[in-house]
Amino acid sequence: MGNFKNLLFASALAVILPLQAVDASEIRVGFTADALTLDPANHRNRETETIIRNLYDGILTRDADMKIVPEIAESFTQTSPTTFEFVIRKGIKFHDGSDLTAEDVKFTLDRLTVEGAMGDGQTSPRKSLLGPLKSTAVEGNKVIVTLGEPWPILPAMLPVQEIVSKAFVEKVGTAGLATQVNGNGPFKLTEWRKGDSIIMERFDGYYGGASDIPPAGKACVDRVIFKVIPETASRVAALLSGDVDIINELPPFSIAQVKNNPDTEVMTVNGTRSFFIALNNKGKVFGDIKMRQAVAYALDKKLIIDRILGGNAVSIDGILSPAAFGASKLPSHDYDPQKAKALLAAAGYPDGIDVVIDTEGAYKDTVQAIASVLAKSGIRAKVEVSESAILKAKWDPKDENPKGDMYFTSWGNGSLDPYDIFLPTHRSGDRGNSAHYANPELDKLLDQASSELDTAKRAGLYNKAEAIINADLPYVYLWVPQDIYGVSKRVKGWKPSADSRINLHDACVE
Repeated sequence: MGNFKNLLFASALAVILPLQAVDASEIRVGFTADALTLDPANHRNRETETIIRNLYDGILTRDADMKIVPEIAESFTQTSPTTFEFVIRKGIKFHDGSDLTAEDVKFTLDRLTVEGAMGDGQTSPRKSLLGPLKSTAVEGNKVIVTLGEPWPILPAMLPVQEIVSKAFVEKVGTAGLATQVNGNGPFKLTEWRKGDSIIMERFDGYYGGASDIPPAGKACVDRVIFKVIPETASRVAALLSGDVDIINELPPFSIAQVKNNPDTEVMTVNGTRSFFIALNNKGKVFGDIKMRQAVAYALDKKLIIDRILGGNAVSIDGILSPAAFGASKLPSHDYDPQKAKALLAAAGYPDGIDVVIDTEGAYKDTVQAIASVLAKSGIRAKVEVSESAILKAKWDPKDENPKGDMYFTSWGNGSLDPYDIFLPTHRSGDRGNSAHYANPELDKLLDQASSELDTAKRAGLYNKAEAIINADLPYVYLWVPQDIYGVSKRVKGWKPSADSRINLHDACVE
């Protein structure tokens, strides 16, 4: 029995030690979630994207200031309102040593956009991210992309589309690509321990990455580990003890603790995710604009941002981040409980009203604080926590008879272009329109803006669209939080990016 116990201990130690032994050329990230897949074309998940982007590169990328620059492409031009040309860099290798060619780029774009291209009738869930992409063609080391209609934001959407090897995908299939990686990025996959960690090692054949983001070259460290730590307190503890070097989603209440630790620091960057409360515009209560206005005036956003978010967010009065293209200064619905009560009375609720706010468990504390503030104006909100899948079904934009009252949620906008957030959340019947809002005038503006090539005119269309929703209030627009990271002082050469990527190509350790 004693030998059996010793054997078990030795086996467990063999598994644990690779993640605990600190190597001077190793960076460990305490990360909130595991990847859903390692197939770049088969997800719509920001955490999965962050992991994959260390294994694969895209045609284009963004620098730390969100500027779009060539990556696998050495240059690109728009040759007509519906045509883009990308010159593909020569000398790029996949992790198996094979050459990356323009044919691989075409294959990747076709796999993302052609119906049924992923096999067994499956179409990539990322298809809509490439809008009206109609076809791709290859001429030597050029890839010519043709759109079905003018769509000026194609370059803004390409940094999140990674290039795969045609030969490798044809060999292992979509099922194989979910767990196997033959990438072209700075790191190659060593092991994926699902639910626990993803281990990568430096790819010494790496071509160097975007020349506009110095220093170009192979990765600085030998090994990278994304350690899955969903629980916030455990993630912070791992950073403070030195078990990990970077953690994402550092909560505001832990900022002082991390700053006061001599070996760690806090890094922040303006985020790209807008938070809002969807109001059921088809329901009896919030179909009345007076009720939507009452909620807006009953919510003290400044108090929540200061007290709950630690001041690490910027208030918004429309769907767009202040940093997004087309964002404009809008009228604010400042906290005014008396006005909120008057609007409630005018809507037929002089004694207030009882409603339900739906949310996910991660936001329970924030939503409870919101409910407490709303109660001061007579809006008695019960907080109901559900899993994401249940909430998506309850607030499905295709539901003709939605039952919810209010829904605290958010939408990411990594491209910082309105197309990526405004259309899905506000266009009639679109996939993210949880408020069930419909406005033909707004739909027309959004459609015009999607194909307008004149930058100033396009921004003007979005200005008009934001003015409409600011007045209609289909949602109560809340804030765009900063992304907050805890970082070991042994990490050098890394800073967070607004698109939430943890790009470790240039990160070094002392």
